[in-house]
Amino acid sequence: MPEPTSMSMSNYRSLLAFSWAMVALAVVSAVGLLVDDRVLLGAPIWLKPLKFSVSLAAYGLTLAWMLSRRSGPSRTATWAARTVVATALIEMVIIVGQTVRGRPSHFDVATPLDRTLFRTMGGSIAVLWIATLVIAILLFRTQLGDRATTWAIRLGAAIALVGLALGGLMLLPTPEQHAQQAAGLLPTAIGAHSVGVPDGGPTLPLTGWSATGGDLRIPHFVGMHALQALPLFLYGIEALARRRPRLRDERVRSLRLAGFPRCRLSRRGACGGRRRCAGLSAAVTGLRGRYARLLRFTSGIPPPPTRPLP
Repeated sequence: MPEPTSMSMSNYRSLLAFSWAMVALAVVSAVGLLVDDRVLLGAPIWLKPLKFSVSLAAYGLTLAWMLSRRSGPSRTATWAARTVVATALIEMVIIVGQTVRGRPSHFDVATPLDRTLFRTMGGSIAVLWIATLVIAILLFRTQLGDRATTWAIRLGAAIALVGLALGGLMLLPTPEQHAQQAAGLLPTAIGAHSVGVPDGGPTLPLTGWSATGGDLRIPHFVGMHALQALPLFLYGIEALARRRPRLRDERVRSLRLAGFPRCRLSRRGACGGRRRCAGLSAAVTGLRGRYARLLRFTSGIPPPPTRPLP
């Protein structure tokens, strides 16, 4: 099995440098939470830069780790890695800039500048998705270790693509925005995070997800960021294999990775864990409206006008 080392990961220095830059930005954003008491749409204004910087730091490190398991660097992989970095930097510059200005970075079309910045973010994320697709194709064309490791990484990358794509559901106009457009008015925002309630209401701690309705960020998070737990899980299995001879058997590692410690190895075994992540992401997407109704029922909040599910 090819073992990723600091030397092999250094072949993708752009991803590593970007990840460390995001760690530094996370520290700056955390300080911003302490010293800047501004609130935007019901949340501390520096919460979004903090969440995005932590998320992208993990994303960059994960991609560098995955690519390092290939037999060697290639021009295509290097191009894709640098493209991910460039597009993610564009997004973060806009997010931080809008935070400093006290304006929303997503969905804001109130002024020509805000509209241009939001469209630029949309274009950069589309290019980032294409670059991630290229990386996923490269991973599908290369043996990345034993069978369990190879298929877990491949399918994890595919699930990350689905998670990124789910973010596009947030760009759909709400019924209120549709009504404004039909009346010849220019909405100040196009799209929303929440389902069934307006953005800016009560939120859950840390995540900032809606506490009174559904939230499209939940399936986006599950689909995209389940991938980032994979390296730690794989390293854990490989570390335990040094102490437990049973885990040195490829078939046993496949079953452990799939979550079936006491069953026979099947061709589907190594894929079971990734299928569960995909199923969880799809289930969260489909149940986001039911999530809103459950919270309203348990909290006694009257049902608001609903936003049709896309």
